[in-house]
Amino acid sequence: MAWLESFGNLDVIFDGIVDTKIRHFAAQAAASDVAELKDCSLPKRYTLMLALIYRMRVRTRDHLAEMFIRRISTIHKRAKEELEHIQARQRQKLEQLAATLDGVVQILVHEPDDQEAGSLIREYLSPDGNLERLRETCAEVQATGGNNYLPLIWKHFRSHRSLLFRLSHLLQLEPTTQDRSLVQALQLIQDSENLHREWIDEHVDLSFASERWVKVVRRPASEGPPTNRRYLEVCVFSYLANELRSGDMCVQGTESFADYRKQLLPWEECLQRLPAYCEKMELPGTAKEFVASLKTQLEETAQQLDDKFPSCRGDVSINEAGEPVLRRVTARDIPPSAISLQTALMQRMPARHVLDIMANIEHWIQFTRHFGPMSGNEPKLKEPAERYLMTIFAMGCNLGPSQAARHLAGNVTPHMLSYTNRRHLSLEKLDKANRELVELYLQLDLPKLWGDGKAVAADGTQFDFYDDNLLAGYHFRYRKMGAVAYRHVANNYIAVFQHFIPPGIWEAIYVIEGLLKADLSVEADTVYSDTQGQSATVFAFTHLLGINLMPRIRNWRDLVMCRPDRGAAYKHINRLFTDTADWHLIETHWQDLMQVALSIQAGKISSPMLLRKLGSYSRRNKLYHAAQALGSVIRTIFLLNWIGSRELRQEVTANTNKIESYNGFSKWLSFGGDVIAENDPDEQQKRLRYNDMVASSVILQNTVDMMRILQKLAREGWQFSDEDVSFLSPYLTSNVKRFGEFNLKLNRPPEPWIKDSVFQQAAGSIRTGKLGTAETEEMT
Repeated sequence: MAWLESFGNLDVIFDGIVDTKIRHFAAQAAASDVAELKDCSLPKRYTLMLALIYRMRVRTRDHLAEMFIRRISTIHKRAKEELEHIQARQRQKLEQLAATLDGVVQILVHEPDDQEAGSLIREYLSPDGNLERLRETCAEVQATGGNNYLPLIWKHFRSHRSLLFRLSHLLQLEPTTQDRSLVQALQLIQDSENLHREWIDEHVDLSFASERWVKVVRRPASEGPPTNRRYLEVCVFSYLANELRSGDMCVQGTESFADYRKQLLPWEECLQRLPAYCEKMELPGTAKEFVASLKTQLEETAQQLDDKFPSCRGDVSINEAGEPVLRRVTARDIPPSAISLQTALMQRMPARHVLDIMANIEHWIQFTRHFGPMSGNEPKLKEPAERYLMTIFAMGCNLGPSQAARHLAGNVTPHMLSYTNRRHLSLEKLDKANRELVELYLQLDLPKLWGDGKAVAADGTQFDFYDDNLLAGYHFRYRKMGAVAYRHVANNYIAVFQHFIPPGIWEAIYVIEGLLKADLSVEADTVYSDTQGQSATVFAFTHLLGINLMPRIRNWRDLVMCRPDRGAAYKHINRLFTDTADWHLIETHWQDLMQVALSIQAGKISSPMLLRKLGSYSRRNKLYHAAQALGSVIRTIFLLNWIGSRELRQEVTANTNKIESYNGFSKWLSFGGDVIAENDPDEQQKRLRYNDMVASSVILQNTVDMMRILQKLAREGWQFSDEDVSFLSPYLTSNVKRFGEFNLKLNRPPEPWIKDSVFQQAAGSIRTGKLGTAETEEMT
């Protein structure tokens, strides 16, 4: 970082230049070698190199801030684990103390005389007259009997102290509010960094710290210097990490840790957009109307459930603890006609190799035309389309260049594949090609019987990674290291969004991003998810953005459900509610909430970054509390509908099962290995795009083959209905060959079906169709 900073202030040079253009220049520089840069004119060469340095600075600061947060989290985790180990070791001492207490009780039971009992107890507790050992045991158990691990944290912090101080000096930390108490405390510990004494005379404003922290940092002035320097350092760094997460603290010159308030649309501009936006999203246009409408909706939903609750006895009941108990949802029965159709279909499916499938899709729509040098020039590769397909296959099936080159026919070397990956296939180009495959799929008739594409299921699945990178982490569900592949899969089975995220991040923060970045002709407005795909904050902003969030929540009974007002009482469901909606808070901050929603919709701010910050507890951020209040109301309405509708529960379960099937299908195609062997963040994201591109190609080929077989079966007199077809799925694998010699022959004649008018029309519609907004913006 110090070396990058030595190039001077580059912010002045790039001030006013669109960020997408800086990113493009930086990507071009990163993909070029020395010889290629020398071939550029001097102004262009300097522009590319400075753009790369500028982007590397931003990324490095982001990574350093993330490392700071992770290191603090690890320190706290280790202190907690030590406390647990101590408590486990002290169980024997607890048993001894319990036995001692039982002995005292036995004396009192058998000896009615108090004076004699006291004498016997003294003799029992200290036969040698020394009670000090017993007192020490009691004090030790009391000190570690609760969950306060802070007194143990210094030893785990000490070995990382130097690194954390270096990070605090490198990063330009600034509060995003008027409260500067934490920054002042940081300045104090930086000034005292080289001191060796444990206690210092300075009085520190600890208004930002909890009472538990204050107890370990301070002591009475009568005992000496009042502030423990060691624990003050740990305290300040811990709260810095917390406030970086919540957005109460920002880092200058970053993206992920920038002050999000400065990225919002000005309210004057929001006022101009507000009427049209509210009309489109069917939202009231003022704070009072918004609250009144939402309150009415909550009242009506609660009353409807209360009225029909007796008729739902077979599906839902309230136990003695006041908790609703729902009957397990059963799947739809598959009719025998659908099973027969599936069997006949599988018997007729043609067998193809993965590479042959990709060649067919290339013959069909030439999707490799999106790839090429970062400079935008024509590729100078020999037979570029073949090279691109081989690279997609090698990376998408997780073979890697070396393993794939051993099995590919012809004179293919690992360097040829890795060079093509680095120089010709960027993240943006892969997204563009993936989008075209999805658009092609949406033009076909068969997927429309499976779903309209206006609803998606969101979920993550674990991938193994190398341990030493910022994306990898320990996943508490899978009990191993790796990262999470977060995807959106449409209700017609195709993946429309994909992104690798660290295991510690709540998946829900990418719900909005996935819908906004899909950029398809069919816009999804409903998201099915599991527990990780929801939170109060996400419920709030999906509602404001016109998105219907429908999660399958584990342990949903533990969530807070809000009644419309304190006086609202219900005959059957009154015990469901544990809180009251805070309408005043929602109305007061309606303008702030709408400003955020409009900024996200306009693309001025990253929704994952914002939701990550607003999803972390903040003692000072009123927007956080307002989003929590609004989200609790929206989630309560959803849960009331969830409890009262078996059909809704079946719908959510069926659609979340689709993405679980897709995850299994895509991993079946990633047969080259279980580990993503990359540490570069962009290359890691590219691997997921490659995998989904291979999966989309196979889905397209399976769908085409199924359409042709269904037409043939109909001509042969088979009787089947649209309902029978709706039970089919394009995730077929028995007809797909993965192994053997990989022989790509793109110069062979296209298969006859490609010239069929139905498939030519589908291809033509995406070639001449309207470009997505992202592609249009890039061209302009």
